Amino acid sequence: MDQLTAVSQPQPAQAPDEVRLEGLRKTFGDVVAVAGVDLEVREGEFFSLLGPSGCGKTTCLRMIAGFEEPTAGRIVLHGRDVSSLPAYERDVNTVFQDYALFPHMSVHDNVEYGLVVKGIGRSERRQRVGEALRMMRLDRLDRRKPGELSGGQRQRVALARALVNQPRVLLLDEPLGALDLKLRQAMQIELKSIQERLSMTFIYVTHDQEEALTMSDRMAVMNQGRVEQVASPAEVYERPVTSFVAGFVGASNVLSGAAALAITGQRQAITVRPEKIRLGLPDDGEYPDEVSALGVVRDVVYVGAFTRYVVELNDGGELVVLQQNLTMSSMDVLEARGRRVRLFWNRQHSRVIATAGGDQKKEEIG
Repeated sequence: MDQLTAVSQPQPAQAPDEVRLEGLRKTFGDVVAVAGVDLEVREGEFFSLLGPSGCGKTTCLRMIAGFEEPTAGRIVLHGRDVSSLPAYERDVNTVFQDYALFPHMSVHDNVEYGLVVKGIGRSERRQRVGEALRMMRLDRLDRRKPGELSGGQRQRVALARALVNQPRVLLLDEPLGALDLKLRQAMQIELKSIQERLSMTFIYVTHDQEEALTMSDRMAVMNQGRVEQVASPAEVYERPVTSFVAGFVGASNVLSGAAALAITGQRQAITVRPEKIRLGLPDDGEYPDEVSALGVVRDVVYVGAFTRYVVELNDGGELVVLQQNLTMSSMDVLEARGRRVRLFWNRQHSRVIATAGGDQKKEEIG
């Protein structure tokens, strides 16, 4: 294919915006919960709001749902400004962490409740409830009460109750937070599968980086009421633009000042992921495309499949290294404490990042 032909090929159209936040701000007295957020969530997208407690992600979700009124800014759903509309006039549904099921009602009646309130006819209710229960594998549990179900089953009831209303957008506020680790991981896969099957827009709030990385098409990392980065999970993980994003999304190392200057030749703060670094002997040479640094292993943490090494650098600062335990036992790795080592990583894995109060842009260290 010649260059002209390649250039002229039509590009796939980007999905239109389903939800748009414009300068969204929310204050509670003197407390600024959301400090001017601009976001676009595309139709049919699984979009996550990720951040620590108190960063404003749940407040954003509540404003989209209509449970909180913005102090300033606009919320646009499907091209319509809904900033001042009550929750029941917005084509969204919300799933909460505590499920909010009616304990005296059966699974069937919990799922059907919203349709009854909307005045949907009995035959249509029966069809839609049956479909929702089958989708969530609850059709054999339809007569049970919430108290007779496991945590995962109650979560599926809450999802079925939200989905049966066929909203344009489903809002999920840390819905897996009450589940144990293995069930939470299983539900992550199930949720993503349901979202893809329905081609529905999901906006998912979580403080769990693994959840956001596992399920999201794109994600917004929030800190102190602001969005620090919006991108795909791979982009956020591999190319964080600020020190906060680098440290919050997965484990990361940040070097700045004299240590960064001595190792990379530049004073800007850099980040490099622990799994990108390899351990070597002090006298080992580096490849042309590598950066290296001498140090001493200060601490070793054996975690079964891999070991976490904390290395104090001769030039200042420290780096964490993750290394798979392909042949070494727990006793072998613990003997590394106090050993002098040289660390190596590819130059393309060093990223310049913005630090607090700084304005550096992300780039590779050349």
